[in-house]
Amino acid sequence: MSDFFDPGSNSNMTDPGGHKANHDVNAQKYHTQGVPGFWSEVTNLLIAVAIIAVIFLLIWIF
Repeated sequence: MSDFFDPGSNSNMTDPGGHKANHDVNAQKYHTQGVPGFWSEVTNLLIAVAIIAVIFLLIWIF
């Protein structure tokens, strides 16, 4: 049984190729889509605010 000072064997082993695979996936995504820019984030935020506003207006009307 492990205690606080001796946690025992490390059961949370990482995948040795996982970091490279994640990097490759992100590189491919950035190559095809581009890095999300400021205006993209702003338009996404405005769309979300507009949807929430429409929901509140529908609740207020009905």
